[in-house]
Amino acid sequence: MRTQVGIVGAGPAGLMLSHLLHRHGISSVVLESRSREYVEHRLRAGVLEQGSVDLLRDTGLGARLDREGMRHEGIELRFDGESHRVPMTELTGRAITVYGQQEVVKDLIAARLDAGGTILFEARADRLSDLDTAPVIHFRHQGRDEELHCDFVVGCDGYHGVSRPTVPDGVLTTYERTYPFAWLGVLAAAPPAVEELIYAHHQRGFALYSMRSPQISRLYLQVPADADIADWPDERIWAELRTRLETVPDWTLNEGPILEKSITPLRSLVVEPMQWQRLYLAGDAVHIVPPTGAKGMNLALADVALLGDAFAAWYADGRTDLLDGYSRTALRRVWRAQQFSWWMTSMLHQLDADDPYAAKLQSATLRYVTTSPAYATSLAENYVGLPEV
Repeated sequence: MRTQVGIVGAGPAGLMLSHLLHRHGISSVVLESRSREYVEHRLRAGVLEQGSVDLLRDTGLGARLDREGMRHEGIELRFDGESHRVPMTELTGRAITVYGQQEVVKDLIAARLDAGGTILFEARADRLSDLDTAPVIHFRHQGRDEELHCDFVVGCDGYHGVSRPTVPDGVLTTYERTYPFAWLGVLAAAPPAVEELIYAHHQRGFALYSMRSPQISRLYLQVPADADIADWPDERIWAELRTRLETVPDWTLNEGPILEKSITPLRSLVVEPMQWQRLYLAGDAVHIVPPTGAKGMNLALADVALLGDAFAAWYADGRTDLLDGYSRTALRRVWRAQQFSWWMTSMLHQLDADDPYAAKLQSATLRYVTTSPAYATSLAENYVGLPEV
């Protein structure tokens, strides 16, 4: 097989890049190790920054988003038995939209297939070769070993994919932080009892009230890093959510059948640089953020927006400056998002039950955020997404 850009991974990053390349008249093939059914129903992020919404609309992918997405102009912070709203749109002129990552993936797959694009599902990339001159992706599909020859390879295959480990030892530098807690996330058939997300700081641990539709709630609890999902029956989950969220007068959590639940460890990771020879890396393959700041999918889309422009310049005019500068440009946004995600995580989670000093500092920080217009604006700017970094 032959194409101009070979893409490993059919998440939002890989699919969006293929879509952008198509709009520039550049051919691509997307290889995905999982089935279409799996990737279209894989639960991940659900908050789109304003820039991500604009990207989807500007590239013809905004119709269902505009019908079904839920625009939010603020978030709520709960702590010390009080509730405080951060009016993001009032402070920044921008907003977020709640629209599940799996919905973005469905829209992108439909657009690529409608346009005659090539996405090979259940096609496992085993190794990459000849990245210095004429890259080849070696993969297995339908019981056969295959090769995809291309001008460039883009690895959008996550932390455990084949792309990043292809880079020789000593080339990449990894910066990482592991947090001593995890998130227990549930999807519940319960209409949301709120119109905007609630971030709750509580002495028993952090809680987040989010949603996926007018009928489906998405909720999270801070749990120990080694927590076992078997120790969290539905009754215990709802009891803990009530304790951490029902801390203000005249407000009650809506409950319903739990459809899915899982535990996700929290960590921060950045790998530099994000390119080597004719291999370019994007999304979770090179950076991971705690979900507290809602940056993961948005960073991945921002990465490939840069790559789309860079490949367009290379194929149209032979320009190399955008490709050469991809890592440097992308990392400015990545580190801004890392700092914000770390800050939100540190401010809202129970860090050490035996350290009352730390708890007092968190309360003081939250109170400052909710009483200082400058501090609230900083949070809002980062949350809705800075136009340029």
